[in-house]
Amino acid sequence: MAREKQPEAAAEAEGTPERSYREQLDYLNPIAQPLASRKLTRKLYKCIRKAAKHKQIRRGVKEVQKFINKGEKGITVLAGDTLPIDVYCHIPIMCEDRSLPYAYVPSKSVRGWGCAAGRSQP
Repeated sequence: MAREKQPEAAAEAEGTPERSYREQLDYLNPIAQPLASRKLTRKLYKCIRKAAKHKQIRRGVKEVQKFINKGEKGITVLAGDTLPIDVYCHIPIMCEDRSLPYAYVPSKSVRGWGCAAGRSQP
């Protein structure tokens, strides 16, 4: 039994998601369009990790909304499995009005792991 638990602990230490990309698609919201492909999702996670290292990341609806209104440029990455939808459904409209790129990724837990957010880690 001890051998079975060690690979799971190693996977958690590396930060690999518990569910595959296909499994994460089952939990998406109906408004999660445009959804990033598997390859683009990996690139976005890598970009998020780099931005977090350099303290160039904005987390949370309130903070993102404030900086979009100020005119700050960047990429908006939204989680496709966040509930309730009403909390963040206005963010894509704000991005379109200001010509900012945005995309949905399948899971908030992996997005949180990438940017070192305390609540969203797997």
